[in-house]
Amino acid sequence: MIKSMTGYGRAVQTLHGREFTVEVRSVNNRYLDCTVRLPRLVSFGEDAVKQAVKAAISRGKVDVFVTIRSEGGDEVKVTLNTSVVVGYLAAMEQMAAEFPVEKDIRVSTLARMPEVFSVEKPQVDEEALLADLMTATAQALSSFDVMRTAEGEALDRDMRRRGETILKLVEQVEQGSGQTVADYRARLENKLREVLANTAIDENRILTEAAIFADKVAVDEETVRLRSHLQQMNDMLSSGGAVGRKLDFLLQEMNREANTIGSKCSDVRLARIVVDIKAELEKIREQVQNVE
Repeated sequence: MIKSMTGYGRAVQTLHGREFTVEVRSVNNRYLDCTVRLPRLVSFGEDAVKQAVKAAISRGKVDVFVTIRSEGGDEVKVTLNTSVVVGYLAAMEQMAAEFPVEKDIRVSTLARMPEVFSVEKPQVDEEALLADLMTATAQALSSFDVMRTAEGEALDRDMRRRGETILKLVEQVEQGSGQTVADYRARLENKLREVLANTAIDENRILTEAAIFADKVAVDEETVRLRSHLQQMNDMLSSGGAVGRKLDFLLQEMNREANTIGSKCSDVRLARIVVDIKAELEKIREQVQNVE
């Protein structure tokens, strides 16, 4: 089954006292372009997240957003450096005694002084933290894949349906092409009768001219190749995987055949059918731009 390049996935998991929220979103892009935004706490995990994305996605502009919230706080320990405070107080007392300044020592004043407090952060087990991050990332990628698969199924149905429409139009071109040659021969014969009046008409010359015209407007080779390309498209859709680029190339080939058929069709009705074929091919091409 093919997958769409566009999608969105989100996972929220609480692991070891931390709530991990991972969001994955993507838009169309020729190649895989992944951007990961992580909190400083897990900045070391950027490469691991990118590798997980690379394993799951082949093409697209992918953005991964990670936020982490500690359920009970990470028990940061703040302690008062008593000896430092005693030193500051003594110095301030001396300042008030030796200089004509008001003695207005406050807690808020001391709290702003350097090294009054010591902040101890708990040791972080980076290996365990990374494992939790990757667990949440895997769930987000799974959710993301569900959406891409659903969109891929819709793309598959639409392209197959348009392919069937093109096949029906190709049949009309093939049927009309033979009638065009017969009509040309009839018009040529009538014209010669008008010009030559009672003079005998050279039947071999008419056959020769009709054969030359038939060769010029013959579209058998093009329609056969177009049918083959449409079958290839269906086979690629059935095989699934990252076939977007192959489909894009195949559409170029189908457009080339349609253009050649159009250049050979002198009949107005057939020309209109070819326009319809090209319109359907363009709609398929637009859908292919969304295929991974």
